[in-house]
Amino acid sequence: MTDAVTDQGAQAPARKGKGLVLALVLAILGGGGSFYALYSGLVLAPHGAETHEATPEDAVEPLPEVSFVPVDRIVLPIGAGDAGRYLHFAAQIETPETYEGEVVHLLPRVSDVLNTYLRAVEPSDLSERTALVRLRAQMLRRVQIVLGEGRVRDLLITEFVIN
Repeated sequence: MTDAVTDQGAQAPARKGKGLVLALVLAILGGGGSFYALYSGLVLAPHGAETHEATPEDAVEPLPEVSFVPVDRIVLPIGAGDAGRYLHFAAQIETPETYEGEVVHLLPRVSDVLNTYLRAVEPSDLSERTALVRLRAQMLRRVQIVLGEGRVRDLLITEFVIN
């Protein structure tokens, strides 16, 4: 008699677990299906929504005329002592084509300001996750000051290697 009671007790949790897993799977599938239906517009889409055909007015605007002026590669030691670690840095300046000649003419000043700034950076500053974003913003601002208002659209870092 105790064996029969024990067998029924052992089967009850297994059945309950299967039902719980099945309910969980169905809930996940239902949620995913609901999300897709709402996101794609199958449900709650505006009535009478017609497909919009592409017209010449919808054409993509042409990209602005820009030039990319390469900045000389900078290699400088990091930290004090004989650590033997170096920063290899290269970048390009995005500028409107009309100012390309002026930017090329002032490249020595740009190299100077970048070199001076990068030498002042502490090794601990380079180990942070957000270091490159912060350094890029600082360098972009300095390049904008050197080259003048409206002559720099962006500073694109093409190499930033510490070894």
